[in-house]
Amino acid sequence: MKLPISSSLLRKALVPLASVTLMAVLFVPARSAMIAPVETDPNSPLASRFHFTEMPIALPPGLPEHKIRHIEPRYEHVVAWLSSVNSAAAINDIDGNGRADDLCLVDSRSDTVIVTPTPDSDTSRYAPFVLDPAPLPTDDRMAPTGCIPGDFDHSGRIGLLVYYGGRTPILFLPRAGANHLDNKAFRPVEMVEPPATKDGGYQGARWFTLAASVADFDGDGNPDVYLGNYFPDSDFIGPDGEHSLTLNESFSTATNGATDRILTFQQSTGGAEPTAMYREVSNALPEGKYNGWALATATQDLTGDQLPELYVANDMGPDRLFVNKSRPGHIEFGLAEGERGPTDPKSFVLGHDSFKGMGADFADLDGDGLPDLFVSNIAQRWGIVESNFAFYNTAGDTKQAAAQLDAGVAPFENRAVRKGVAWDGWCWDTKIADFDNSGRPQIVQTNGMFKGESTRWPQVQELATMNDDFTKYPWAWPKFTEESDLAGSNRIGFLAQDDSGKFTNISPALDIFAPTPTRGIAVGDATGTGALSFAVARQWAAPVYYRNDAPHRGQYLGLRLLTPPTNAASGDTTVAGKPVLGSPALGAEVTVTTPDGKPHVAQVDGGSGHAGKRSTDIHIGLGDIDPTAPLTVQIAWRDNHGATHTQQRQLPAGQHTLVLDSDAREVHQ
Repeated sequence: MKLPISSSLLRKALVPLASVTLMAVLFVPARSAMIAPVETDPNSPLASRFHFTEMPIALPPGLPEHKIRHIEPRYEHVVAWLSSVNSAAAINDIDGNGRADDLCLVDSRSDTVIVTPTPDSDTSRYAPFVLDPAPLPTDDRMAPTGCIPGDFDHSGRIGLLVYYGGRTPILFLPRAGANHLDNKAFRPVEMVEPPATKDGGYQGARWFTLAASVADFDGDGNPDVYLGNYFPDSDFIGPDGEHSLTLNESFSTATNGATDRILTFQQSTGGAEPTAMYREVSNALPEGKYNGWALATATQDLTGDQLPELYVANDMGPDRLFVNKSRPGHIEFGLAEGERGPTDPKSFVLGHDSFKGMGADFADLDGDGLPDLFVSNIAQRWGIVESNFAFYNTAGDTKQAAAQLDAGVAPFENRAVRKGVAWDGWCWDTKIADFDNSGRPQIVQTNGMFKGESTRWPQVQELATMNDDFTKYPWAWPKFTEESDLAGSNRIGFLAQDDSGKFTNISPALDIFAPTPTRGIAVGDATGTGALSFAVARQWAAPVYYRNDAPHRGQYLGLRLLTPPTNAASGDTTVAGKPVLGSPALGAEVTVTTPDGKPHVAQVDGGSGHAGKRSTDIHIGLGDIDPTAPLTVQIAWRDNHGATHTQQRQLPAGQHTLVLDSDAREVHQ
C-alpha cells in the first residue's frame, strides 16, 4: 500500500540527505588535499635536479654546549617552551672580499654571536670568533636572538646589528683601518639612547626582540630598522628577573604582546671609532596594530614607489600587512587586509588569520613579474593542523596593486593547498630561492619545536582549548620540561615546483636533513659561481651548512648593488684589502627580461625572515638560455639623498657589481 507524501515532507527529508551527500563529496578531496605532495625517489625528474652536501661550520673552541635555557625557578615548568628560540644565521660579505662568504651566527647553546667563514670558502682568511659587546653593559638576564649584517654608518663596510631577548640592540660598527677580521675590527655602540648604568650593570629596557628587518622606510637614502618584539619587557632569562612573565592572552587572537618598534637613522661618523645614532619613531604603525607576538617580518615594495611595505608575521594572532605612506623624514604606515570570498576560510584571508606566523618571505612564485608572499605557520599533521600561506599576488600590474593597497585592500589570494605547500610540520623560518637557476624558485623551510623523550602533543591540545582568561598566566600552563618533545624529529622542508607551478616536498628524496629542530636559514652565493648554498641554525644543536652541488644549473644573473659610502676616506680599503665601494642599495629593484619575453624580478633584501638573513646580493635564475645573449636589465633605486632613478642596461649572464648614484656604473674588483 502506498502512503501519500506531501511535497513539504519530501523537501524536509531530502535536505539532510543532500547535506550528508555534500559533506561526503567534500570530505574526500579535503582529506586528500591535506596529504601534501612528497617525493622519496632521489632519481625522480624533480628531485634529481638538486643535490646538497652537508658541511660542518667552524666555531670558536671551548664554548659551552648547554641543552636547555637557565631561567627563573618560578617558570621552570615551561622551560622547554621558553627555550625554543634564539638560534640564528646570516650570510654576507663581512670582510669585504667581494663575496658573501661570511656567517654571523647566534648559538643558543652558548648564548654567543659568532662570526665565521662559510665552510666552502677560503677558511684560512680568519679564525672564527665571538663578538664581545664590552664595554657596553650586559648581564645574565639577556641573550642574543638575532644578527643582521648591513652598513649602519654609511662607511661602505658591513657591520652587524645584534638584537636580544632582555636588552635593546647593539650595533657592531666596522673600524676603518682594520686589516684582520676579528673582534677588534668592530666597535660596539648602543643603537638607541644609552641606558643608565648602576655599578656597571645594565639598567635599560628589557626588549625581547625575535624579528627584525632593515630597509629605507621613508626613502631618505638611510637605513631604518623594524624590531618585532615578542614578550612584553622580560628578564626571565637567568635566576632573578624583576619583570613578571606575561604569556599570550589567546592562541588565536592574542594582541597583548610587546610593542613593535621602528628606529630611524639620524647621523653617523666613520673612522677608527665609528658612531651611529638612531631614534625611535612614534606612531609609525596604525593604532592598535603594533602589539602582536611578532616572530617574523618581511619587506617589499609592492606599489612601485620604491618605498617598502612591511609584513609582520604574528604568533597566535592575525598577521599584518602595513602599507608604506612615508616621506623623507617621516615614517608612516597604513593597513591593508585581504577580501574574503564566499568559500574562503577566515584564517586563509590575509590579515584575518588566527594562525601561528613563524616565517615570511617575498618572491615571484609564478613568474608573472609581481611579488608573492609565503608565510610559515604550524602545519603539523596529527598535531596542530593549521596551514602555511602561499599568498599569490592577484593584481593585474603594480599600478593596480598600488590602488588597491592605498584603499586598504591586500590583493593576495592564499593558494597554499592548491599549490601543495600548505602542510609540512612545526614550521619556522622560510626562504624562497632558485637553487638550480631554473627560473622557478624553490622554498626551503625549517621545522620542529623541541626535541626530547616524551611527547607533549596531548598537553598542547589541552592548552589550545584552554579558557582564554587563563592563557596569559604561566602557572596555568602544563609542563614543558627538558625531556619534553614537540615535533622534535621534524626535518627541513625543501619544496620544489614543476613546470605547472605545483610544489612537492622533495626533502625525503634529498635524504640529507637531520630529524632535529631548526630555526634560521641564511641563503647566499659564497663562491661567486651562481650556486646558492645555505646555512641553518639549529636549536640546541650545532649549526650546519648545505653546499649546493646541483648536477645541472641554468644560467643566472648575480648583482651586487651598492650606493657610494659617505663616511669613507679616499683610498679606504676593506679588511680584505679591497677598495671600499659602497653600501648595499636597500630596496633597489631589478627586472630582467629573458629572450623569451619572460620577466624576472627581485629586490635587495636588508634582512627578512624569522632568524635567518639572506645575502644582500641579487640572484635571479634564468633557466637554459644562451649565456652570451645580452639581457635587458632594468634597475630602479634611491640614491643617498633619497632621489629615485631608473636605468636600463644590457648585461650578460653571470656576476656583476654596480655602484648606484645618479646612474648605474659597473665596477670590477
